[in-house]
Amino acid sequence: MVGKSYILWYSGIMIKCKICGQKFSLITGTHLSLHDWDLSTYAKKFGIKGCGFLRPNLLPKNDIRYKRWKESLKKRPVSWSKGFTKETHPSIAKMVETFKKKRIDNFAEWRKKAVKLGIVRADYPSFKKSGSLAELIGAILGDGHIEKFPRTESLTIACNSNNPGFINRYADLVKKFFNKKPYIKKISKEKNCIRIRIYQKNISKRLGIATGNRGKSVIHIPNWIIKNKNFLKRYLRGLYEAEGSFCVHKPTCTYKFLFSNRNQSLLDNVYRALKILGFHPHVSQYKVQVSRREEVYKIKNLLKFRQY
Repeated sequence: MVGKSYILWYSGIMIKCKICGQKFSLITGTHLSLHDWDLSTYAKKFGIKGCGFLRPNLLPKNDIRYKRWKESLKKRPVSWSKGFTKETHPSIAKMVETFKKKRIDNFAEWRKKAVKLGIVRADYPSFKKSGSLAELIGAILGDGHIEKFPRTESLTIACNSNNPGFINRYADLVKKFFNKKPYIKKISKEKNCIRIRIYQKNISKRLGIATGNRGKSVIHIPNWIIKNKNFLKRYLRGLYEAEGSFCVHKPTCTYKFLFSNRNQSLLDNVYRALKILGFHPHVSQYKVQVSRREEVYKIKNLLKFRQY
């Protein structure tokens, strides 16, 4: 099997550089250096078609060069740093401390170049207030979690694997607001659990949601949501999609539209929002319920509950 770039080269097809528009038999690192680019950066942004030699890990998995490289890895000796981190390896740890004391940033030049090329984000602006943002906030408050790390934050939304509509809807909303495709994975230790996750800076600040466990924290409905009934409906939809249920048992004439959560302030928020929208909810332990038959169907349709 021959790589696509070589097929193009042998056939005499000219490739246009996506940066300057010049035509070449192959896009090479020599040419890209004139633009302060390298092949790996170019390939990530525009694809490997027409590129010259690339690092093997950037080649398609069905490329013979990639397969040979993977086989060659089995023969390589174990890396000297295996089992260590920069904090635990004696030599690296010493260098790290020296750099900290002297305030040396050895990635400064790389970071400037990466920002210029768009590989690394330079700013994280506030989100535009909208119904979609209100719904995402509701879903995160219901089934989400924000964790803080030394240099970034993570957002995780837990989903039921039997509800692909929920997974697709909120993965799309996360991608829309954070301009980044989230990582979606089934958790082997937890039956039927799938997690939507991204890592990015200032997630908590931009969403207005605290990091860490919110089990006993006091949660308020943002003013910009409570002042707009359309935003309030979308906020409730996010909460109900995460923690709500619709129950009908006709033999006993039982109709329930439920929201369940152990955070009392979140239950109060749902109760207040339903009252603003003209419903008659009642509260029991860890639940807010709408039980009038007409209202149960009305609120379900109003929120478009489970309609994907």
